[in-house]
Amino acid sequence: MALNTMEQLTVKASKSGDGIKVLVLTDIQRDFVPGGALPVPEGHQIVPTVNGLEQLFELVVATQDWHPPDHLSFAANHPGKRPGDVITLDGIQQTLWPVHCVQDTPGADFVPGLKLERIARVFRKATDREIDSYSAFYDNGHRKGTGLAEFLRSRNVTSVYLVGLATDYCVKYSALDAVALGFKTHVIQDACRGINLHPGDTEKAVAEMKLAGVAILHSR
Repeated sequence: MALNTMEQLTVKASKSGDGIKVLVLTDIQRDFVPGGALPVPEGHQIVPTVNGLEQLFELVVATQDWHPPDHLSFAANHPGKRPGDVITLDGIQQTLWPVHCVQDTPGADFVPGLKLERIARVFRKATDREIDSYSAFYDNGHRKGTGLAEFLRSRNVTSVYLVGLATDYCVKYSALDAVALGFKTHVIQDACRGINLHPGDTEKAVAEMKLAGVAILHSR
């Protein structure tokens, strides 16, 4: 009997002979959906798709932005600056953001309705006030890792599938780092949304990821 689409995906996701495939839930947090401090347009709409995808993978992990309140990526911590301004922070170009995803606040929590029971481990990032961390793997200066790469290698992971928020920031930088680390890397585009701080940012991010060798997929 022929497999339906969901069954075919399950076979591909969990029974491949070339190592484990991991689904990485990237920053699906309250502050990144409408009503939050830094809302990604339609960010909440990915939750049902992500919940369905979780069932197809043997291993699921998640990331959280986890800023201290005095984080230097916040415009509020630079007198006279506004969100969207760009500064140089310890030698790295830094876009300034509204205060968001502060440690131990409701805005840093996962979005209501997101299924959490299959998440094997949560990796928190941007915990150092001096430097931001878009990628699930490293801070923006690649000075310190989050531990995700080592965790995935310890689990014999060879393929990374990324979903979450936002396409043009944390998803993109996570995908580029995953490729550089030697993982077969995929972004499930309809399970992501972009913030588009500047018009066309999401499309540019997708093109950049493709050029780096990231496979852009659709959940269906």
